[in-house]
Parts: sequence; structure tokens; C-alpha cells
Amino acid sequence: MAEYEAVIGLEVHAELLTNSKMFCGCSTKFGAPPNTQTCPICLGMPGVLPVINRRGVEFAIRTALALNCQIAPMSRFARKNYFYPDLPKNYQISQYELPLSEHGYIEFALEGQRKRVGIRRVHLEEDTGKLVHAGIMQEAESSLVDFNRCGVPLMEIVSEPDIRTPEEAAEYLRQLRAILMYLGVCDGNMEEGSFRCDANVSVRPKGAQDLGTKVEVKNMNSFKNVQKALDYEIRRQIKAVHSGEMLVQETRLWNADQEISLSMRSKEYAHDYRYFPEPDLVPLVIEPAWIEEIRRSMPELPEAKRRRFVRDYSIPEYDAGVLTTSKELADYYEAAVRVHKDPKVVSNWVMVELLGRLNRDGRDITQSPIPPERLGAMLGLLAKGTISGKMAKDFFDEMYATGADPADILKKRGGQLSDPAEVEKIIREVLAANPAAVSEYRGGKEGAFNFLIGQVMKATRGKANPQLVNGLLKKALQAP
Repeated sequence: MAEYEAVIGLEVHAELLTNSKMFCGCSTKFGAPPNTQTCPICLGMPGVLPVINRRGVEFAIRTALALNCQIAPMSRFARKNYFYPDLPKNYQISQYELPLSEHGYIEFALEGQRKRVGIRRVHLEEDTGKLVHAGIMQEAESSLVDFNRCGVPLMEIVSEPDIRTPEEAAEYLRQLRAILMYLGVCDGNMEEGSFRCDANVSVRPKGAQDLGTKVEVKNMNSFKNVQKALDYEIRRQIKAVHSGEMLVQETRLWNADQEISLSMRSKEYAHDYRYFPEPDLVPLVIEPAWIEEIRRSMPELPEAKRRRFVRDYSIPEYDAGVLTTSKELADYYEAAVRVHKDPKVVSNWVMVELLGRLNRDGRDITQSPIPPERLGAMLGLLAKGTISGKMAKDFFDEMYATGADPADILKKRGGQLSDPAEVEKIIREVLAANPAAVSEYRGGKEGAFNFLIGQVMKATRGKANPQLVNGLLKKALQAP
């Protein structure tokens, strides 16, 4: 492993969040009964004419701007010809020699180092249908075809081969997915297939300039699987090269259950697809004024938001990275900070208490039973000393379980006991009931003090102000 390095390029396919398909008016809604969202156009009937979805083009431009790409003033759709059972036309409308945008990049931090990965192109195409394997029928495996997905707007984002490790590949995908979700152009759902990744990977001796034999790896439906698949494939290729085995350019499928890659077919070349300009669509001309209009409407992106959180809220970079993982989480955090003005305290409670419970329950921040304003209000009670740290945890548990307002919980449970006279009275009672512990403390046994603290807190059912108890108890023990 130390003698070789990997060269990795990623092809990401992202389904766009348009209401209708790329070249017809059929719905793109996920989960409809099979073959109910189709028409003669997306079913490839003879004589039909496609029409470009303007919203899909807008989303691709928005993505290209976010990825620092150069947008072509004129691009063109092409027919990509191949036989797949999930494409009724036997060709896919895509873009080839004149894509919508090229020459971009994405930057991110990984293990304290800055990494830049080039973006070769961002182009538009239509998605294929979906094969549903139905098991065994007449002693042979059978497959059914659902054409609902056929024609859904698809954006392909092709990176340069700038990635060197599986960890870099996974982080690149996380950052890219976050950008698309911030832009509102893709929901990033890998399980439903709306964010998919293929990897091209080769190995070469360290220091070499020539590329090795490229292998494409498909069927990686999570960041963890991307890392595992690339790690396996890199090791497989290094072992083959080291032993003198000839690698072939091919497409391999990742088997997540067995954690191995399996040969699927020989890798196609561009000429295998017999690209030619789509005769039913005129070239796509993008007016500069439209690009500028879209640029002005761009939201704050994850990297810029992370830098602002560190600068404006004085929180660590790690906190800022976690809190900007999604736009919804970042918005939640800022809403809570507007109520409680201690950003670091809010950060701690969101990351540890709230996200811990949400992750445990398989929820995301949009499903939080605690609105950000109520979290901020509860932290305000804690900061004022109205409730103790332990009480805050109890308040939080009830808020998470029931969605209750902290003010209502305070009325029901009462606040922290901070009256010195009342605390002194309870301390006297505790000391009188525990003479042995008092003698042990006065004899130099410091552990006895913690025992007495615990007895006072028990007597007050955890409501006494801990700092007040500490000071008054020391004072009482030092008295004659």
C-alpha cells in the first residue's frame, strides 16, 4: 500500500426537485404506483417531441454557480445510444461535447487540511426507469420495469481525478450533497436514489504521472459504502499489479453484504454510445441576464456559513462544521441563539443533547419536538439560576418527550431553591442527622463533604442552588 497511490474521480447523478420531468409534463413524485406517471414522451413513443424543462435548467445553472463553474452561453443535447431494459427509447437524452458548464471546483477541509477537487462538467440529462427484481419464475430470475422514474431531470456532476483516498471521496460527496440541499435543487436522498455516485478508480506507483487501468465501481448507496468499496477496490488493484496480473477496464458492482466488488461488464468508451446531436431539440442558449438573476438569488452556502459561524459566534470550527451540515440545522441553531445569546452554550446543547436524541430515534432536525425558541428559553432559565443544571436536563427530557413549554414546566415543578435562609435551615437539619460524616470531615476526610452535599441535594429534591449549597455548607462546618 505504501508504494502505490489511488487516482479517483467521481460521477454523481442528482435528481432535480422539479415538479415535472425533464422533457414532458409527467409528475416526478416519488413512491407512486408503478408506471402511473408516464406519457407517450417519456415512454418513447414514435413521433413525440420533447420540450426542455426550464426549471431543470435553472437548477443546473444554480449548481454550476455554486461549484465555481463556467457556464456555456450555448450548450446542446445529444442522444446517447445503448440498450438498457429501463430505457424505452433505447437512447438517453443527455449532453456530450457541449455541456451546460465546465471547469469548476469544490473546496473542503479534511483532518485539518484544505482540499480542492476540480469539477470537470455539470450537465443535464434524463433519468432511466427502475428494474424491480421479482425473484424466481419458471426457474429463471425475472425483472419488472417501473417507468415512473424515466425522464426525471438528472444532473450529472463529474469530478476531475483529483481524489486520492476513500476518506477524501466520502468527504467530497458529503460536501457536494450539502451544497445541493442548501440550493434546494436535490433532496440528497441516497436510499431513494436521488443522489447516486459512481467511482472511477485506478492505482499507480507513487510519483508516477501516467494513469493506471481505470475501473468503474457502481451501486454505492451510502458514504460508508463509498469508503468501503473504494478501499476494497484499491487493495484489489494493488494486489493485482504487484503480482503481475493484467487489470482490464471494466464496470464492477459493489456488494455491500459481502463487502466485495464483482465484475459486471467491460467498460464502455464514448464511441460505444454513438453520440449525435438530439434532432428534436434546438441548442440551449443561456442569456447572461438570466445567469445574473440566478446568481443574485443564491443562498449562503455551507462553507461561507461555517466561516461566519466561527467569526460571528466565536464557536470552534468543529462546532460550526456540525451545525452547518444541513441548512435546517443551521437555521435551528441561529433561531435558538437569537433567544439565548450565548452561542457556545446553545451549540453544546444542540450537538450533544438534541442531536444525540434525534440520532437515537432516527429523526432529523426538522422532526425535533423542541422548537429552537423553547430551547433558547430553557437555557435562559438556566443562565439566570432559575433552574439548576440537573433541572435543565430534566426540563429538556420533558420538552423532548411532550413538546412542553419550559415556562409551563417551571410553573408545575417550581424553580431552583436559592433562598439562603431556607438552604441554611436544611443544612442544619442534614448536619444534625449525620454527625458521623461531620466528624469525618472535621477530621480531614474530604470525601465526607461530598456525602453531605448529596444529602442536602436529596433533601431539596435536587432543587437547591449547588453553588449556594457549597458555600453555606462549608461555612456551617467551619463554625464551632
